[in-house]
Amino acid sequence: MRASQITSTVPAMPRGLMLLFACASGLSVANVYYAHPLLDALAADFSIPRAGIGAVVTATQAGCALALVLLVPLGDLLDRRRLMLVQALMLSAVLVLVGLAWSPAVLFAAMLLTGALGTAMTQGLIAYAAASAPEHERGRVVGAAQGGVFVGLLLARVLAGGISDIGGWRAVYACSAAAMLMLAMLLRSGLPRLAKPSHRMEYLRLIGSMFLLLRDNRILQVRGALALLMFAALNIFWSAMVLPLSEAPYLLSHTAIGAFGLVGAAGALSAARAGHWADRGFTQATTFGALVLLAVAWLPLFFLGTSLWALVLGIVLLDLGGQAIHVTNQSMIFRSQSDGHSRVVAAYMLFYAAGSGLGALATTAAYAAFGWTGVCLLGAGVSLLALGVWAVTLR
Repeated sequence: MRASQITSTVPAMPRGLMLLFACASGLSVANVYYAHPLLDALAADFSIPRAGIGAVVTATQAGCALALVLLVPLGDLLDRRRLMLVQALMLSAVLVLVGLAWSPAVLFAAMLLTGALGTAMTQGLIAYAAASAPEHERGRVVGAAQGGVFVGLLLARVLAGGISDIGGWRAVYACSAAAMLMLAMLLRSGLPRLAKPSHRMEYLRLIGSMFLLLRDNRILQVRGALALLMFAALNIFWSAMVLPLSEAPYLLSHTAIGAFGLVGAAGALSAARAGHWADRGFTQATTFGALVLLAVAWLPLFFLGTSLWALVLGIVLLDLGGQAIHVTNQSMIFRSQSDGHSRVVAAYMLFYAAGSGLGALATTAAYAAFGWTGVCLLGAGVSLLALGVWAVTLR
């Protein structure tokens, strides 16, 4: 049966449901990033040395890693709708705990749980969207949900800074806790009921099967390798951008620097289209074009020292290329696995965690040794390596 015939006989996902998945994914992931612009306030409130306040982010990222291994795969074992509702309510309670934290130990523990539950919900919702979508438009639906994730990630820093200026950092988490309660009510009424898993599996066996997917699924291996390099390239830029912009001749404030993140929203929204192209069978062509954009972006970024317009152009190209690869990757890995969507997305995101960490570590060393030129050469090299990996594995 041709794709056009399938499209005409299988109903498309309602736009309202697609919007719910996108908004819910964005609200969930935002909780992981609210702390980034609040570190100064947290250091002052808890008398934590500035050199050690980064442990707040470390605790959150540790929670993210734990969620990918221990929580996200639960979507293949339990009722997805009930799991999302329980996690939303638990996340709301944890956010209240963050806002009421009375000691550094409580703060770090609450941040770890925030990272775990925020990540579990975000990736769980993407797997839920993939499982709910008809096969002929799965890429488009995943692209919409992933677009919500990226916009939520970018807006989190802006919202946290604005709310904190008005009511203090604790108000940020109070507002977020209320937002998650409202989201739980929307999910309860709006999420579709899916068939329960056809077979029950012990929890430890479920976790082990995720690593078997990594061993046996070639598409997951190849797309995971591309994801690792792509996220490394993105983090090479975003981790180092603040350094030259806070120095002469710009001397920009952290708020102004953070606003450049909003430029990336244009790329994120445009990249959602990549899912539609993947549905039409253009996965390799889309991947090639996105990898070329990822590499070319470093040319205007190289001129950051002389032109902020070049920086804006580079950010748009970098995020457009990166997110298009991400959406295409997810579309392909979901198609490669008829079931087990939660486990396959969890396994895939392990590559994201590794790439993000390696990119952040490498860029600080490159900037210290060779300045912004070294950062751009490193980023371009990683981007070209991703293009080479794609070409070598193309078959």
